[in-house]
Amino acid sequence: MRVPSFVLLSIAVVIKRVAVNGLDVFYREAGPATGPTVLLLHGYPSSSHQFRHLIPRLAHKYHVVAPDLPGFGFTEVPERLNFKYTFDNLRTAVEGFVDALKLEKFALYIFDYGAPTGLRLALDRPDAITAIISQNGNAYEEGFGKDFWAPIMKYWADPSPANREALRPFVSFNGTKQQYINGAPDPSALEPEAWHLDSALLARPGNVDVQLDLFLDYGTNVAIYPKFHQYFHERQPPFLAIWGKNDVIFVPPGAEAFKRDLPHAQVEFVDAGHFALESHVNEIAEAILKFLERNI
Repeated sequence: MRVPSFVLLSIAVVIKRVAVNGLDVFYREAGPATGPTVLLLHGYPSSSHQFRHLIPRLAHKYHVVAPDLPGFGFTEVPERLNFKYTFDNLRTAVEGFVDALKLEKFALYIFDYGAPTGLRLALDRPDAITAIISQNGNAYEEGFGKDFWAPIMKYWADPSPANREALRPFVSFNGTKQQYINGAPDPSALEPEAWHLDSALLARPGNVDVQLDLFLDYGTNVAIYPKFHQYFHERQPPFLAIWGKNDVIFVPPGAEAFKRDLPHAQVEFVDAGHFALESHVNEIAEAILKFLERNI
């Protein structure tokens, strides 16, 4: 079901902005406005830019929208808002975005930070969700790569200044680059502008502290994992977990764990790391298109 290159070239991805509760939300949109909607939620440390190759592959049939979350990409958060960077507030921002675009039903693509953000939204609006695609988007404790998460979990247990400072390398240029190249079958084939853009945007004044705040608040997601599991068990949304099998951040057992609560979940692996779209966008797009064709 690979989309021919001439079709990809004919699909326009439009850059837009919309006001959401005082935020100026940047987003990408493509595809027929009357088609089924797919909402793409990015992760750390990226933005909707990570979907630059996926969007055209879905948009020949689906209405695809991908916002930049507050603190990431080109979404602007005025200082006067005193915006608190928590995952609950990221969820509120996405909920406002959905309302601003009048999206009543949509499939969710969740990756990394997009997973707890999108699943919080699903708890609030279960009837809006037509299907879920999780690409290295975790919802189970066995999905945590122990070595990667150890210093972050230490910060959750003891949010001291010393433990906070110990996480600054995660927000460095090298820390960002490593998230892209670790586990990639051929790092030299990846587009370097991805981590250069992410790193430049993370380095904006005050943004490092935003990210450290979110590292701390990520622990609140783990606390509500049982609510996510209950939602899966009760609602049984059509579910595709497609995972970079070499990911050291969210490891493969996290993908397999979805089948505990979603016995009909489709679980697939590609030979990639965390940012699997950078090396395997064709394989992932084909899997998504087949999955959506069957389920929505």
